[in-house]
Amino acid sequence: MQRTDSPETPGPPNREPIPEPPWWSSPRDAAERSRTPLTRDAIVEAALAVLGREGLDALSMRQVAAELGVGAASLYWHVSGKEHLLTLVLDRVIGEIPRPEPDPTRWQEQIRQFARDTRTAFQRYRGVARASMGRVPVGPNFLLVVEWQLSLFEQAGLPKRPAAWFGDLLALYVAAHALEDDVRAGETDDPGEIAAMLESYFATLPPERFPALTASAPNLMAGSPDDRFEFGLELILRGLEAMAERERAT
Repeated sequence: MQRTDSPETPGPPNREPIPEPPWWSSPRDAAERSRTPLTRDAIVEAALAVLGREGLDALSMRQVAAELGVGAASLYWHVSGKEHLLTLVLDRVIGEIPRPEPDPTRWQEQIRQFARDTRTAFQRYRGVARASMGRVPVGPNFLLVVEWQLSLFEQAGLPKRPAAWFGDLLALYVAAHALEDDVRAGETDDPGEIAAMLESYFATLPPERFPALTASAPNLMAGSPDDRFEFGLELILRGLEAMAERERAT
C-alpha cells in the first residue's frame, strides 16, 4: 500500500540505556551465563527465523536451539523460557517501527502512519501478531513507543485518560488485522473467489426474510484488506478526536 505520509526518520536515540524489566533476567548465574558464546540477540534472530519459516505453533526452545546448532539447555543461560523468548521477539519487532519526531499539528497522520508501519512489521514475521494477543510486551522498545505516543498526544492537547487508553485500543486493532493477514497468507484459496462466492450466496437469500442483508450484499464483501484497515483506523481516530473535543468543551 502506498504511504500517504512523507518519509520521516526515527527521532534521536536516548543517550541513557533503558532499564530492562527485572523478569527478563534469567535465573541462571551471570558468571555461568558468560561462558556460553550465545547472545540474546542471536537467540531472538533464530526465533524470528523459525517463526517466519514454520509459524508460532512450531516455535519452541528446542527448535530455536536447533536453528543455532546448540543444545536447548544452552539457551536457558540467556532466556528463561518460551514466554520470555516471545516477549523478547515482540519487543524486537516493535523496535523496527519508525517513530518520527512528534508533530502535534499532524498527530492524526502520524498515528495513522504508525499503525500502518506496525501492521507491516507484524506482516514481516509470521506468527508475531498472534503472539502479541494477550501479552503486554514490556521492554525497552515498547517503552519508547508508549513514550512517543503519549508525548505526541500531550503536545496535541489530548486529554490524558483517552490518550492513555487509545494506545491499547490501537495495538489491539492493528494486531487483529495483522493476525487476519497472517491467516489469509496461509490459505490456498483465492480471497477474491471466496468473496464472490459469499456475495452470490447472500444474493440468493429471500429478501422478505433478510431485506437489509440482501440489499447490502455487494457492500459486505467489497474492499480490500487495506481498504478495511484504513476505514477502521479512520473511525477510531475520529472517535478520539471527538472525545477530546467534548472534554475540552466541558
